[in-house]
Amino acid sequence: MTRVIDLQHYADGSLPEGFRQMLIDVHADAYADAMGDEFHQRFPWFVDHWSQTKGFTCVVAYDGDEPTGFAYGAPQRPGREWWRSTTFEPAGGDTTTYAVSEVMVRPRWRKQGVSDRLHEALLTERDEDLAVLLVDVTHPKVQALYETWGYEKAGEQQPFADSPVYAVMVKRLRS
Repeated sequence: MTRVIDLQHYADGSLPEGFRQMLIDVHADAYADAMGDEFHQRFPWFVDHWSQTKGFTCVVAYDGDEPTGFAYGAPQRPGREWWRSTTFEPAGGDTTTYAVSEVMVRPRWRKQGVSDRLHEALLTERDEDLAVLLVDVTHPKVQALYETWGYEKAGEQQPFADSPVYAVMVKRLRS
């Protein structure tokens, strides 16, 4: 049986009651094997940080009433973009950047194209020149997936002392 996955768009200032907890619950399922890791236990802080950022947007995938995954992020302030610590050179001065903070799908719905749909829906109407995200360098298959979506590795960074080392991935949103 083919499932119909519906996508719902949310933005800062219009988040429904229970939204924060829904993101936390999806994360707990998606990262069940890593929840003993102190860095992953801080996910509620990241939800609060990102959802309070000006320009925050989120797309949630639903199978009926069941949230299956989400993608979210926000525009970065000029001069504060993640890629600036790398050797990446934007073409023609194109530097406005949308930071994709999270793309995650619960295990039961993986390998069905849900993450691709979430990512595409998150970026489809963005006005920024670039999209940037971080991917754990110990997950080369995830990095390879992002490369099929048009991202290129621009460098590596460790944003927190207890976080993994991440590949900084940049995608041009304008030709």
